[in-house]
Amino acid sequence: MTALSETDDNPVKDLQLIQRLMQTGEFGEALGVLDGVLAEIPQNVDALYMKAVCLRYLGRTDEAASAIKTLRTVIPEFGRAYQEEGHLLKKANEPTKALAAYQWACQFNPALTASWRAQAELMSRLKMPQANINAAIAQVERIEKLPNELVIVMNFLAEKKILKAENICRAYLRKNPKDTEGMRLLAQIGDQFGAMDEAEFLLESAVEFEPEKVQLRLDYIQILRKRQNPKAAMEQAKYLVNSNPDNLIFISQMGICHMQLGDFEKALDCFQKVRTGQPDNAANLTSMGHAYKTDGQHEAGVEAYRAAYKARPDHGEAYFSLANLKTYKFDENETSFMRERLAQGELSYRDSIHLNFAYAKACEDASDFETSFRHYKVANDLGRQQMRYDAEKMSAELAAPMTHCPKSLFKKRGNKGDPAPDPIFIVGLPRAGSTLLEQILASHSQVDGTLELGNILSLAHKLRGRGRSVETSQYPKILNNITEEQLKSMGKAYIDETRIHRKDAPFFIDKMPNNFRHIGLIKLILPNAKIIDARRHPMACCFSGFKQHFAEGQEFTYGLEQIGKYYRDYVALMDHWDEVLPGQILRVYYEDVVADVETQVRRVLDYLELPFEEACVQFHKTKRSVRTASSEQVRQPIFKSGLEQWRNFEPWLDPLKQALGPDILKRYPI
Repeated sequence: MTALSETDDNPVKDLQLIQRLMQTGEFGEALGVLDGVLAEIPQNVDALYMKAVCLRYLGRTDEAASAIKTLRTVIPEFGRAYQEEGHLLKKANEPTKALAAYQWACQFNPALTASWRAQAELMSRLKMPQANINAAIAQVERIEKLPNELVIVMNFLAEKKILKAENICRAYLRKNPKDTEGMRLLAQIGDQFGAMDEAEFLLESAVEFEPEKVQLRLDYIQILRKRQNPKAAMEQAKYLVNSNPDNLIFISQMGICHMQLGDFEKALDCFQKVRTGQPDNAANLTSMGHAYKTDGQHEAGVEAYRAAYKARPDHGEAYFSLANLKTYKFDENETSFMRERLAQGELSYRDSIHLNFAYAKACEDASDFETSFRHYKVANDLGRQQMRYDAEKMSAELAAPMTHCPKSLFKKRGNKGDPAPDPIFIVGLPRAGSTLLEQILASHSQVDGTLELGNILSLAHKLRGRGRSVETSQYPKILNNITEEQLKSMGKAYIDETRIHRKDAPFFIDKMPNNFRHIGLIKLILPNAKIIDARRHPMACCFSGFKQHFAEGQEFTYGLEQIGKYYRDYVALMDHWDEVLPGQILRVYYEDVVADVETQVRRVLDYLELPFEEACVQFHKTKRSVRTASSEQVRQPIFKSGLEQWRNFEPWLDPLKQALGPDILKRYPI
């Protein structure tokens, strides 16, 4: 979320005046000007923060605490808000609570030296281990050695002022092109914008310049994993482990790489080593649970998640991970704890989101649908606060291919890409049955299941150029100008880059739902690729997405109006692809699969030109890793009970119906 002062010129001038007043100790006068700014723009982040500071200096503690609470409502992970809370708690002689506030402050903004110093002071007062105190002091010393420009970049990054951070960072690197900290920060900015190629290049270069700098390699591992290059990420993790075999952070990183590579035995061995050294590390226990779940070891996964919330009772991700199994039922003790903890408040932003989603699931299982919906809505409202999703911009982006990818484009250049028939793309909206289709097809002897591959999304982003809006982006218009050689090269690169995720079958599945936006690109670079559109009733699909907390990439699901509009735009774009690529996309309705799985299996296999295999009908018996929220469901026979679950919540779904519009609802199946 971008602070309003970043884009509004008038408040900036006022805030500069306020800063001067605060610097000279005129906090009362500053507060008067701040009230004027906030009367005009009540959610101005910088103004709210300054108001809290002024109130603290004026000794108006309760009002300062109230201002901090408002600030955290507007931008939940604002590090300086937690720092202010720490100052208030420290002054109130509550060192334990103050320390926790300062720790959250540094987690959300590592550049806050005042919070690091306060941590060292409070840990010393509380007789905590000297190693922890030394670590906090080391952070102060590290930040103070950085050039001022990079400290400013760190602050802007933490406060989601990404454009300001980029401008300052690029200007600094033009003068200091081999400064690895500047390169690392610019890579973080690239990650925020989705410029993963640039981020990877920056970190690869930085590691070459300073191979012993640990943070560079840790960041490089993160980017390589996001780019779905676990083999390269593993090489970096091995380097770190070889340099320090007892470092549990390095061992954990290796475990995560093993998990992405599908070697769950080695991954769990790493997580177990961390558990031996740090038995109460809730994050590690949760990672263990994820590994067990993905590998189909249900009971072991449940045990690990439970151990995680026992290690840290407020660890919302553990409760959400249990709920996300879909088949797990919370017991009364777990439900009571979540209910009481949510009522008490004072949870971290992320824990609050996770616990609200989990408690909503518990209430749904207990048929308390009104309470369930209320907490699903709270969870989504919280999630939406940190996102910069713009439904109108997304609509324009989804409409762009209708202008720039006409039928003539495919008539002229439709068979110029790489001729490989290997990929089977399953596209659509999340929670529409794509994981079920993948499990069915991956049960066939000639088809490898992989995961939601990001290669097409990455290529589309690269083709955009520097443009970040529909008006300035080169994509998809550029598809009309790409040469035949480039089309072949792009198709071949996709086949080569995805081979690491395959085994020995001649065909493989790419189950990235969002690839429906890029069907034109896919058919140009891979004309023989097969495309299956997984579709589900709009009310069922949209509400199921609303109930799901996604790791990343599905920002449109955090509001009934947003997801309804997105579904409508998706249908319009798929109508276009059907028109310009007639007969090339197979639409599979979730309800049809549930009603008669064998008929639909035969229909899909006919489209793929594959022989029928009984294993596809008995898909739930197939042993393979499944990495999506439906992992437990697709390991069971199909049940019809889930088709109409949304109707339990129908009294509260009018905003969704209105966003979808009557035509979409009347047309289904469409």
